Amino acid sequence: MKEYTYQEQNNIENQKKLRELLQELPAFTLSFFRGIEPRTSSRTRLGYGYDLRIFFEFLQQYNPAIGKMNMRDIPMDTLDQIKALDIEEYLEYLKLYEKDGKTFTNTERGIARKLASLKTFYNYFFKKELIVTNPAALVSAPKLHDKTIIRLDIDEVARLLDNVESGEQLTGKQLAYHEKTKVRDLALLTLFLGTGIRVSECVGLNIDDIDLKNNGIKIIRKGGNEVIVYFGDEVLEALLPYLEERKQIEALPGHTNALFLSMQKKRMSVRSVENLVKKYAKTVTTMKNITPHKLRSTYGTNLYNETGDIYLVADVLGHKDVNTTKKHYASLEDSRRRMAARAVTLREKQ
Repeated sequence: MKEYTYQEQNNIENQKKLRELLQELPAFTLSFFRGIEPRTSSRTRLGYGYDLRIFFEFLQQYNPAIGKMNMRDIPMDTLDQIKALDIEEYLEYLKLYEKDGKTFTNTERGIARKLASLKTFYNYFFKKELIVTNPAALVSAPKLHDKTIIRLDIDEVARLLDNVESGEQLTGKQLAYHEKTKVRDLALLTLFLGTGIRVSECVGLNIDDIDLKNNGIKIIRKGGNEVIVYFGDEVLEALLPYLEERKQIEALPGHTNALFLSMQKKRMSVRSVENLVKKYAKTVTTMKNITPHKLRSTYGTNLYNETGDIYLVADVLGHKDVNTTKKHYASLEDSRRRMAARAVTLREKQ
């Protein structure tokens, strides 16, 4: 049995889901997905698919003529009938709508992403001269407000790792599993806090991605780039006991090379790692909603505080644009500028 990498397995699953979606979406959308395939990931295409389904469901609900059609039969020339005002109405609809008895909402970032999907969709057909209008290009994206960086403080990081080792603050039910997983959990959380890798990068790690001679791990970044991320001695000290433990575990077929295994001897999923982080984070703070991404922010903050080098932080975190990093750590830069203002004395006070 061929053992696929985490990334290959993800691509296969995403392609299957997109094929199922394409059986619902208007038939003409197939050419769009074929056209963007060479320059997009399977995850991006699947995201477009879900976003477009919501758009066409909206049209069916609010346009009587389209509402009488099966979604699959909606013709391409429908795109030319849509006005910019219709798309603005769609963005308003996204804030709160119901489907199958459930209520759905979107934040300003969710709305902006769905508008971006629609702009890409319209641009494709407009550039191919298959439609004559491009109303999506006339609609402005909603203003995005900066989010406060949520992260663990230094003392919270120390207590978190202490609690992973000791099991302190865990419930009785959680303690029943703790002895079996604490070595793995400590390795995983220390790796997050010591490298700032993404949760998808973490669960995708294989045993042979670990280079103990150079203290490095090989990961696949968003977009498919393969890079080496280096770690310090604290991460090494947490990894070594787990690697010894991992040698004794016989993983299920298809998971034999996975680094982090679940209790079922399968590669850990993103969801299971998110739950693990939440469980331990609650032992040190109930005020902050700590996720794997917040551990990434914690690492980025600590690295910036230690080095003051925003370009290094961007490089290590895998940000393609340093402006993304600057935006995330703007409050820290402001804090450093305030420190600079107090650092220089012009005249000694009498």
